[in-house]
Amino acid sequence: MVIYIDSLFLLDFVIDYLLLLLTGKVTGSPLRRRRIALAAALGAGYSVLCAVVRLPVLPHPVLKLAVAVLLVLLAYGHCRRLLRCVLIFLALSAAFGGALYALELMLGRPLTLSVPTLLLFSAAAYGVLSLGGRKLARHSLAELRQITVRLGSRSTTLTALLDNGNTLTDPMTGRGVPVVEGDCLAPLLPPEADYRHPAQCFQSLPDPAAFRLLPYRSVGIDNGLLLAVRADALEVDGKPFPNRLIALSPTPVSDTGSYQALLFEE
Repeated sequence: MVIYIDSLFLLDFVIDYLLLLLTGKVTGSPLRRRRIALAAALGAGYSVLCAVVRLPVLPHPVLKLAVAVLLVLLAYGHCRRLLRCVLIFLALSAAFGGALYALELMLGRPLTLSVPTLLLFSAAAYGVLSLGGRKLARHSLAELRQITVRLGSRSTTLTALLDNGNTLTDPMTGRGVPVVEGDCLAPLLPPEADYRHPAQCFQSLPDPAAFRLLPYRSVGIDNGLLLAVRADALEVDGKPFPNRLIALSPTPVSDTGSYQALLFEE
């Protein structure tokens, strides 16, 4: 059988990219498409290597598993819930492979489809798996937003839940304040900003004017304090919200990890 390297690379790149992209959507991880594309290119390169170099070790299941983990690490190594991403990626890959096998059973013969047809099938499978992934998510995509927070010269993009129960406001302006997991913004903060002990660290901050202590109430907490930092830029689905405080939560805001922030509703 003749194998066209360029067609094989393109096909595997598209499949890996779609599976990695869907992994991020299901887990609510920040989508960094360049990293996802780089990981997909590595996966496609591995497939080409297996086809060209006839070494028994290359297609070994253990090596395949290691490559799969490496792809997720490249695409989502910046996420705190990396293990969840790995498991979801493996589950989605198995579901995609099962769909191909089911198609072979229906046809009654091995697949010999053209590359365009396989690409079309991959897109259709992505759509079906995406619908299934949405049902696995705790909240609908209509409630989720992509937010970008910039502090100084550094920024990060996170998934946020639009929560009408988030009534936290800036006492100076009355504007809503998003609550973000402190661990997600820690790389952007000065080391003195210990959001786990806001009252104790406030006096030692290098620029106290950029920070606030916000009182809050939640289940089991009547008089709590959150450390908040004034963002240099905040965007919600590309829409700017200037001069906003960002409250730093010392604990995860989602049990499932599908989002990392709680948004105000205005």
